[in-house]
Amino acid sequence: MSDSTTLGFGGRENPILLQGFAWDLAADSSHWRYLADNASLIADSGVTAIWLPPAYKGQAGVNDVGYGVYDTYDLGEFDQKGTIPTKYGTKDEYVAAVASLRAAGMTVLADIVLNHRMGADGAEEVCATEVDAADRRKPIADPATITAWTRFTFPGRDGTYSDFTWDHTCFLGTDWDERTRRNGVWLFEGKEWNEDVTDELGNFDYLMGADVDLNNPRVSDELIRWGRWYLQTTGVDGVRLDALKHMSREFYRRWLPALREATGREVPAVGEFWSRDAAELCAYLGEEPIMSMFDTPLHYRLYHASFKDRFDLSKIFEHTLVEADPDHAITFVENHDTQPGQSLQSFVEPGFKPAAYALILLRQAGTPCVFWGDLFGTPETGDLSACVELPLLMRLRRSLAFGPQHDVFNAADLVGFTREGDDAHPGSGLAVVLSTGVAASKRLYAGARHAGERWICAIGGHGAVTIGGDGSAEFPVSETGLSVYVPASARPIIDRGMTRLVRVR
Repeated sequence: MSDSTTLGFGGRENPILLQGFAWDLAADSSHWRYLADNASLIADSGVTAIWLPPAYKGQAGVNDVGYGVYDTYDLGEFDQKGTIPTKYGTKDEYVAAVASLRAAGMTVLADIVLNHRMGADGAEEVCATEVDAADRRKPIADPATITAWTRFTFPGRDGTYSDFTWDHTCFLGTDWDERTRRNGVWLFEGKEWNEDVTDELGNFDYLMGADVDLNNPRVSDELIRWGRWYLQTTGVDGVRLDALKHMSREFYRRWLPALREATGREVPAVGEFWSRDAAELCAYLGEEPIMSMFDTPLHYRLYHASFKDRFDLSKIFEHTLVEADPDHAITFVENHDTQPGQSLQSFVEPGFKPAAYALILLRQAGTPCVFWGDLFGTPETGDLSACVELPLLMRLRRSLAFGPQHDVFNAADLVGFTREGDDAHPGSGLAVVLSTGVAASKRLYAGARHAGERWICAIGGHGAVTIGGDGSAEFPVSETGLSVYVPASARPIIDRGMTRLVRVR
């Protein structure tokens, strides 16, 4: 069973992490206020931890989602990039939102983006070598002088909190030469790409913007100082770490322990390493993991299963992180990068999404992450509809998904599992059946403790079933693909779970 302390839940049962944003939230600087106002409602839905978007000023000002990092000390406090607030609000509103979410009982994770900087205040003449964008190990020109946007002086902040300024010595490379006004990938003279990154494109150290030199002692010391300041200033509990596959693995193995030692706190961490290969994620975690990681291989299996075209449901967990290391796996169906139109677009088809969430929310292994866009939809663009079953599935996890688990994953198009429940949670226990478009039934063992009980269909629209004397029953599922059954005594829990969260501004 997943170790809840990995995410700093303090022993919370059946934890749920909520990604507390989607890519296309309105750029009206209201999100921090919304989260503060609705903290209790979010917690009551079963959420035990929430991951907030990057809170610092980005190069696009109020329109920046937060990943075009400009000034990590400006949390919506200084007039920079044409705005004081960020897309989500002001510094004071952010700190207030964190306090409200924590007061409601949730662990709060800040999104940390340290791989690159964008929107520099000035350019410099730098000797650099252009490399092949498809294989960054290969030079394609002789060293030459380029004009690189690498001067970050933050005039709007004027040294408040830190007088550290950035120049080309703080970076490894860039993707724009102002002198010739063209894109490319340039490695600065005297620098080398880090070797402990993914080997995609030969070496995938470079991602975007001005690529931070994490091995420069001046830079790493400043980032540790900033991390201490950030934790103390904002009150967040932990961190979600962006773009790990592009960053020196050893950097966070220095940075996280330094923050934990300096603050005397656990500082739970979840890392994003975008790979379809679970072995690559396991190698990054190593023998002594210092963080959890998002299970991107499972996301892709859920994505392909959603098309129901020759996908073998019995193998859906094969070659995933939750199979290999459930204690450090954060399972998810969707996130901001997989939304329609985004860089890693791979959104799970709506018809399969309830089944996908049942597979991460109702099982023992892993810590599930729910996506904001699946909970509320994305009305700003209309790209995603809310998964109407999701609030109920979250409620079922919170109240009923306990006890031993029994899997029957023995057919390509029809699988199921049960949780027996336990004495500590009256009415607990459940049965889940999934199919890829065929109406059928699956015989599952619910547990001898339930013999003779009447179980009702919470999701799927079927009639009640009676558990046999041996603790088993036939559980129907329709071609819609998902049925969930629970003890009849759990009816009040179902009724509460049907009240869906509604976003009101």
